[in-house]
Amino acid sequence: MAYSLFLTGAAQEIATIWTANAVIIAGLMTLDRRRGAVLLAVTSVLHLLLSLATSSSSAFALAVTILDGVQIAATAFALRLLRLPGKVRSMRGLLVLTAVSAVFTAATSIAVNGVASLAEGGGFWTGWSGWTTSNVLGVAIALPTILILLDRRHAEAFPVRGWLEPAAGLAAIAAVSWTVFTGPPQMRVLVFAPVLLAAFRGGPRAAALSVMAALAFAIPAVLSIVGLDPRAAAEPMRHLLLFHIVLYAVSMAAALALGRQARLSALLVRRQAAARAAQARAQAANAAKSDFLATISHEIRTPLNSILGFAALVAEDAELSPENRRRLDLVGRAGRSLAEIVSDLLDFAKVEAGRLELVLSPASPAALLRDAAAIIAPEAEAKGLTVSVEVESRPAPLGGQDPEALFSLDETRLRQVLLNLLNNAVKFTTQGGVTARLSIGPDPGLLRFSVADTGIGIAPEVQARLFQRFSQADSSISRAYGGTGLGLAISKALVGQMGGTIWVESALGVGAVFHIALEAQPAQAPEPVEETGPERAAARVLLVDDHPMNRELGDALLTLAGCQVFTAEDGFQAVEAARTGTFDLILMDVHMPGMDGLAAARAIRALDGPMADAPILALSADVLPEQVARCRAAGMDGHVAKPIRRDELLAAVSRALSTPRGRDRTSHDGATHGKSVSP
Repeated sequence: MAYSLFLTGAAQEIATIWTANAVIIAGLMTLDRRRGAVLLAVTSVLHLLLSLATSSSSAFALAVTILDGVQIAATAFALRLLRLPGKVRSMRGLLVLTAVSAVFTAATSIAVNGVASLAEGGGFWTGWSGWTTSNVLGVAIALPTILILLDRRHAEAFPVRGWLEPAAGLAAIAAVSWTVFTGPPQMRVLVFAPVLLAAFRGGPRAAALSVMAALAFAIPAVLSIVGLDPRAAAEPMRHLLLFHIVLYAVSMAAALALGRQARLSALLVRRQAAARAAQARAQAANAAKSDFLATISHEIRTPLNSILGFAALVAEDAELSPENRRRLDLVGRAGRSLAEIVSDLLDFAKVEAGRLELVLSPASPAALLRDAAAIIAPEAEAKGLTVSVEVESRPAPLGGQDPEALFSLDETRLRQVLLNLLNNAVKFTTQGGVTARLSIGPDPGLLRFSVADTGIGIAPEVQARLFQRFSQADSSISRAYGGTGLGLAISKALVGQMGGTIWVESALGVGAVFHIALEAQPAQAPEPVEETGPERAAARVLLVDDHPMNRELGDALLTLAGCQVFTAEDGFQAVEAARTGTFDLILMDVHMPGMDGLAAARAIRALDGPMADAPILALSADVLPEQVARCRAAGMDGHVAKPIRRDELLAAVSRALSTPRGRDRTSHDGATHGKSVSP
């Protein structure tokens, strides 16, 4: 304000640029009403005192002060009424603020200048153009500058590091401005260099301050050449102000673009940090969920092992009454249903975590389909349903397809999908039958399975969500037929992992047909393993388990198979028994107090003598892939999941006993022991 008054009063009333109003308008836009009123009052008093010091007429000074105060208040009120933001962060915001404030300032400045001129005895339009231009240019440049300086976002995007660089930049701008504006007009373009450098280094704040600094040094430089005569200085001063308007527009456009880029970069950094934090939380939650499922699975499978195992043993009693046999069968069905639910939950957790892996081996899809149908046949027959299997081979362009051909498949997972479809078909069918079909060809390796039933059918509007998790046709389905609603979701994920597709064709009341189409590479049958040595009827088996019922069940199953069974309660006893005895096979539980099964397996592998090469099978309710992998890494040769099925246990024991002894056990990281066994 003092500088503007000096130029307009003491310097022979030369209309340069009036920035004082812009500073107060910015304050009124950003402060609340009470503080704004205090600011307006204080600056008005200061304006009056400075006007009295530079003016010969006290009445004129008072009139100008009052008129300026009214103009400032009216402009700030208009900008607030139009809800213009008190921040300048884009070129669009700068243009809107500048245009609105300039138009309103021009209109009010003409009125203020006319009243002030009449107060001095002049005409209304006397000198209106010069003073209006100085006021408009002052608001157009100073108002956005003040708002930018008050915005902390610009300071955060371009922090000031030390005072040396700003001081050097200001000195360069001062030197260049004074030099070029006291020299030839062609040199004025050199002012762009230090100002744009400041804009690139310091952003909008530095650009605005640089232009104001250049203008502050350029005005006295021009006046030192043309003198203080208002008429002689009018034209050069007008050119000076227009030049700085262009300089201000160019530098602010560049600075605001850089500021936007800096804010976007900072936003990207914050979003990336938030994404990493969210990913870490999701991974932690997923790990907690996996641990929870693994723990629940272990705790449920352990008692189920005894329930299903002893039920099966008692059911073999020839003296059992038909009624008691029926009740035991119900116990077995309920136990197996619970085991299937736990397996579904674990399988779906693997699918969601992306940890589902396929174990490919030569397999006959026709044999798989027949096996799956044979498994569900007793339940279907109990309901009075027929079960049929059809296998056809379509002619290939280069020759016929063998319906019993072998393909590279994950036998366990494909059987799981087929059993799920067949179980659903039997579950939702009350009369009629179930037909399972396999078509091989005509393209090499093309396999098409279908499972058709004559059950309740599926409405078209619910078929789209049928393969979603926890989804069934409606809530009454789960109440009437049971199930978690995960089976088809898991089947879809498994088929997708195999590179195939699964879909359904159905309508209410006419049954359903589920289709599977996938491609598999033809495979050769593996070389048969020649069994060596004497009969294994008296094989010596060490059974290690801390649970008495599990030891009793395992002892009974293995004894019925003709094995000689020895038991141990923990890892310490197992290692001691292996050190002092000789066994053909060790069945090892994993979770045991003191020394667990993994540590016991490592200790046995480290023994001297033939027991270091004895086959060790994990006998555990830990069925997740990483848990099975840990068993392999500890030196175990295989894994049998709890609850134990007699046929699976005896098959694993037979394979382990028929495998030649003395294998390479120099590495126990799982690489030399084949792939993990899926539950």
